Amino acid sequence: MGRQNYFANQSRGFTLSLYALEKLIAETRRLAARYRETTGQTLPVTGEIARFDAARHLDLKLLDPRQPGVDAEGTGENADRRYQIKGRVIFQEGKPGYRIGQLNTNGDWTHIALVLLDADFEPFKIYEACREDILDALSDASGKRSKRGAMSVAKFEVIGELVWSRENGREDALWSNY
Repeated sequence: MGRQNYFANQSRGFTLSLYALEKLIAETRRLAARYRETTGQTLPVTGEIARFDAARHLDLKLLDPRQPGVDAEGTGENADRRYQIKGRVIFQEGKPGYRIGQLNTNGDWTHIALVLLDADFEPFKIYEACREDILDALSDASGKRSKRGAMSVAKFEVIGELVWSRENGREDALWSNY
């Protein structure tokens, strides 16, 4: 995405350069990790960090002002996509039961990007799933949680595609767990 300022906030009368925002997010990651180490609680910053990481690694344009259920738009060959971005910190890999925050099933999104963060709030994987696959998975699931748009990280990994990883960067040849 280069150095264009896609984090401009004209409605509040200021713009934030990409470099300044990168520094601010890095400090937020550090503080959030330190806070958890100290208190055992998490700061509610995962969503904003996930939005930043998804935009940076998937070449997305964050929307400002936000639209209901839509955090970003694709660019280039993905310009027709509208993304809802979710983030989840995984403190212990391999531990079952991690859940994604409630999905807005009524929003005007076409894809969901799930950013998985480690205990230092650094991204290690990003998965993407299309609207049809998400809605099918929610309708197939039983229980009150799925009716409210709740899904486990494991389920999202099964129906989604790995599109970015810390080890390999952006996945050119998308693969699926189907």
